[in-house]
Amino acid sequence: MSEADAKTGKRRWLQSAKGFAAIALAVVFMIAISRLFLAMLPDVTEMSVSFSTQRAFLERMRLPPGFKINLYAAGLGRVRVMALTPIGDILVASPGVEVKLVKADSDGDGRTDGIVTIMNRMRSPHGLVIDGKWLYVAETGRVIRARFDPAKGRIEGEQEVVVDGIPTGRGYWSRTIGMGPDGWFYVTIGSSCNACAEDHPWRAAMIRFRPGGEPEVFATGLRNTVGFDWHPQTSALYGADNGTNYLGDDLPPDEVNLIVAGGFYGWPYFYGDNVPDPNMEPAGADRAAKALKPVHKLGAHVAPLALRFLRHSKAPGYRDAALVTQHGSWNRRQRAGFDIVSLHWGADGRIIQKPFLKGFDSGVEVSGRPLDLIEAGDGTIYVSDDFSGAIWRITYQAPSSRAD
Repeated sequence: MSEADAKTGKRRWLQSAKGFAAIALAVVFMIAISRLFLAMLPDVTEMSVSFSTQRAFLERMRLPPGFKINLYAAGLGRVRVMALTPIGDILVASPGVEVKLVKADSDGDGRTDGIVTIMNRMRSPHGLVIDGKWLYVAETGRVIRARFDPAKGRIEGEQEVVVDGIPTGRGYWSRTIGMGPDGWFYVTIGSSCNACAEDHPWRAAMIRFRPGGEPEVFATGLRNTVGFDWHPQTSALYGADNGTNYLGDDLPPDEVNLIVAGGFYGWPYFYGDNVPDPNMEPAGADRAAKALKPVHKLGAHVAPLALRFLRHSKAPGYRDAALVTQHGSWNRRQRAGFDIVSLHWGADGRIIQKPFLKGFDSGVEVSGRPLDLIEAGDGTIYVSDDFSGAIWRITYQAPSSRAD
């Protein structure tokens, strides 16, 4: 071997060694980041609850005076969004392929009378709306509908595709659907990323449609507004939005927005009171002037997934208030959320936040993650919990007042 060949071989060996060293350092770095990430997660060992074990769960729960909670249905897995049928059954979407029917409590024992599957082989169903004889289901890439007979508790006939072409792929998969007092159907579609300029106009947006018509974009700059509802008195539309990640434990706040036609709510360029997001290039004066600020700021990373106004509550101060489920953080060193808060609109328009349901996070471990909630005509509230695979029932009875 010549001296030149030897030098060439040595250089190649050194280059290979440096390459292996870089790969090793990258692996070590990724392991360290993964461990840090996992350390920030709650204790996520799933705690499936049953009627025989619910007592330990219930002892942790804290509600305002007069409210009581009990386990209504168990064994549902990762139960998501719910819809109440005209006869009191509950339809629930399960991630993956199914819609289930949770039968009403006909014998007064506070529990469902049974659970049956009414739709399967679906494409990640999430949002549910019952409109007359139709059940609308928002899947990841489309909205479908099928005839639903509430008395028989079953689907009849074939499914129809109402809206197709909803963007799929990376990012948030869930699609929420709601029917407004104006007769339009509204659908929210989360972002494909943490912070980026989207290619598809429906991403990080709310669209709306009428059956048989073309969908139109209603509002933009909504990173992931899973929960939304209309105020019972004003018909104003409010939604709870999940903010970006990786800006620290306390930034950005999750938001409650007053959503209006044509509104732009800042993402990905702004958060909170239109603070520029450092992940993005400067947005420019025009965008900054257009961006609408939230009407209320929640905690950072609490993950609000449902916002529901109470229309039938018998509890003083709760009719027309909104409940917001805070699914819970995964990216804070100290956990936040894992509870339900109530929002109360003052005469001056200001929103006052109060704790409503606490106890899913004991400080040591997490036993539940409230996701969706619905209200029955008698004021009963049902809460889905995809962590313990349950539906919880909350009732109200005025505290007795006895004279001394």
